[in-house]
Amino acid sequence: MTDPAAGPVVPRHHDVSRLEGFSDAVFGFALTLLVVALEVPRNYAELQAAMSGFVAFAASFAVLLWIWSEHNAFFRHYGLSDGPTVVINGVLLFVVLFYVYPLKFMFTFLSRLFLGIPPPAAGMAQMVSLDDSAGLMAIYSGGFVAVFSLFALLHWRAWSLRDSLGLDARQRYLTRMRLRAHLISVGVGAVSLVLAWVLPVRLVGLAGFLYGVLGPLHWWHGTRAHRHLDQMGTHE
Repeated sequence: MTDPAAGPVVPRHHDVSRLEGFSDAVFGFALTLLVVALEVPRNYAELQAAMSGFVAFAASFAVLLWIWSEHNAFFRHYGLSDGPTVVINGVLLFVVLFYVYPLKFMFTFLSRLFLGIPPPAAGMAQMVSLDDSAGLMAIYSGGFVAVFSLFALLHWRAWSLRDSLGLDARQRYLTRMRLRAHLISVGVGAVSLVLAWVLPVRLVGLAGFLYGVLGPLHWWHGTRAHRHLDQMGTHE
């Protein structure tokens, strides 16, 4: 199956391609960056200090795992390796690598703030001032929007090649469903980004709490989409 404008399209459910292998290596490096600053504790006090970062590491790991899972699902479903897909994927990997440190910093700051964990060194006593909180939230939201905008672009690319890929009616609907799901994430991140800049400094935290609506929104969208899929199945 080929697209005259884009070159050959790899069949779905194929073996791992060089593009996927390279992408997995980049994700592995991103995970390494999460722990690169950690050292083996030399005493119990240092062990306690290292363990205090467990919550931040777990949260950062979970976000990267989510991103990797979405990335893996895309290539498992469509197996694309044409030029535009390679470019979009390359930009996505670049953003992921850039996103690691803001991600780790954000969750480290939040875990210490909400769990009352003292800073490991005097120099970190003020990780983020009140005046800097808007900028921190904007950086985090900007990275979030960029990642899921690129996922939306990847699915838009798959949709544009739906005939070349031989997608049936059900697969076409699933492609649109996945595209809408990523646009929901982009929308929430974009609203959070705007709130981070327009809200008074003392209310910037609301821009972060907004991410709590992602779960209900995706649940609603997924439930509605699967109900439609069930209806499609009864008419086939």
